[in-house]
Amino acid sequence: MAEERKCSSTTCGKESCKGCDKAKVDFSVKPHKMSHVKKVIGVVSGKGGVGKSLVTSLLTVTMSKKGYKCGILDADITGPSIPKAFGIKDKAMASAQGMLPVCSSSGIPIMSINLILENDTDPVVWRGPVIANTVKQFWSDVIWGDLDYLFIDMPPGTGDVPLTVFQSLPVDGIIVVTSPQELVSMIVEKAVKMAELMKVPVLGLVENMSYFKCPDNGKSYQIFGESHIDEVADYHNLKVLARIPIDPSLAEACDKGFIEEFEGSCMDEAAGVLEEM
Repeated sequence: MAEERKCSSTTCGKESCKGCDKAKVDFSVKPHKMSHVKKVIGVVSGKGGVGKSLVTSLLTVTMSKKGYKCGILDADITGPSIPKAFGIKDKAMASAQGMLPVCSSSGIPIMSINLILENDTDPVVWRGPVIANTVKQFWSDVIWGDLDYLFIDMPPGTGDVPLTVFQSLPVDGIIVVTSPQELVSMIVEKAVKMAELMKVPVLGLVENMSYFKCPDNGKSYQIFGESHIDEVADYHNLKVLARIPIDPSLAEACDKGFIEEFEGSCMDEAAGVLEEM
């Protein structure tokens, strides 16, 4: 008897459908045999420039300070910024067992394309499938060791890499990063809908550049206009996990590679959600 094929069409709700030509394909990729990762969390955004890498860094540092073993997989191959935020200048090394991530000053293992390139400023001029395959190798060939949380800094949008990550890695949930502009509500909806389509839980929203608190008078100003994050969160029945202010000291910490030394509590609620998982 021929093996029954499961339909993978997004328009067919049946567990088994003999009338569809598409068969369900398992795209999952196994981690390295020396990697033991309990939770995989993706940090995504529908557009670039909203501070996704900043949120990834802050969340990782916050969870690390709480005593959890955390790592970062930088999946933004064409625009990597995680190594700079952590002040990492060393290059990743390979062993007979696999690729070794580079650890930050506080011991956070990080893997990024910039840790492989000869020069940090060398452009990655690769086609989509090659980039997506590189991200898979960062999961399957890198020895992550024992981690409580592996955070994945995704590239913006809903293209090849996010699709590859959702299909190939065991993502336990994603956090969507936004900014206050009204346009973002549409962009967020695209990211949320993709997560729903891929059956990946959305843990909540983080608004970056939410406001600026003037050091002279103590008042808060919405530099980029009125926030719409509560409306977006209510519409999708999601939590607002954090509102990150425009903070020159935070920007300086990222630029100089001292993100681990930044003292702040803006990601505490988001960390609490992760602890409850």
